Amino acid sequence: MTVRRSFITLLGGAAAAWPFAARAQQPAMPLVGFLHVSSPEASADRLHAFRQGLRDMGLIEGENVLVEYRWADNQIERLPALASELLSRRVAVIVAPSLPPALAAKAATATTPVVFLVGEDPVRLGLVASLARPGGNLSGINFFVVELAAKRLQLLHELVPGATRIVVLLDANGANAENTVRELEVAARTTALQMQILKVGTGRDIDSAFAGFVRQPPDALLVGSGPFLLDRRVQLALMAARHALPAIYQDRLNVEAGGLISYGASLPDAYRRMGVHAGRILKGAKPQELPVEQSTKIELVINAQAARVLGLDIPTMLLARADEVIE
Repeated sequence: MTVRRSFITLLGGAAAAWPFAARAQQPAMPLVGFLHVSSPEASADRLHAFRQGLRDMGLIEGENVLVEYRWADNQIERLPALASELLSRRVAVIVAPSLPPALAAKAATATTPVVFLVGEDPVRLGLVASLARPGGNLSGINFFVVELAAKRLQLLHELVPGATRIVVLLDANGANAENTVRELEVAARTTALQMQILKVGTGRDIDSAFAGFVRQPPDALLVGSGPFLLDRRVQLALMAARHALPAIYQDRLNVEAGGLISYGASLPDAYRRMGVHAGRILKGAKPQELPVEQSTKIELVINAQAARVLGLDIPTMLLARADEVIE
């Protein structure tokens, strides 16, 4: 009787252990590191697009892939330490939207794959050897912030043909600021526009900049790119309306927040493609052989309500070219 009872106990213990053994034999889910200069609250729409890109590759967060997030809250100096944290978690790939996270990841590792999203030629930035064959551990997406800056100035001149003085508002910590200025200076010479460059890095800087417009009002405003300025899109739209300033932006999110007009590559689409890029690497693609993608979805978005508030008549030809007019 004792022998039989011991046998049943042994059998029951073995059966209970089988599920644990089976789980132990299952391969661990791949871990993606996500390194962002901003905050999760300001990036919800772009995070959704990134996750959609993973889903397009059959990867669903929490089911067959895990994502570790690190946010710098617009404190660029924190990025190197955050990149090191992700590497200590043994991530399979680091996703780095914008140039500062990409540079921090590049400095932190020469082996772990890095998927970047930058606003100008990554070859010129020194991230890759070539677009077709990046050659190292980085590859990603270029969404043409700098390359389209001159076109934004041209559209602003078309929108406000009588404008002579334009203020350009740039992110003080923006990685593309200097190259953007060079592009705009060339374009300004062909249109005889006078440009004033202002760099801002805090909400107070924005308030101070607009306060200065009371003393010396510009004819129009061109707002640069970057996570900080995008995070401040509601403040910028409100201040531009308060000061009756026609303003053009890089991203449609600014227009959805009340801004007048935007022209640029779709940021949500770029984030989705970044997710696809990361998924390809998780499925075996090598970053050194994975071509850098160029954004192809370029949008012109106009806020008709904002135009009415400003008392501005949008040229018919400009409305006809718009991809979307928000009423």
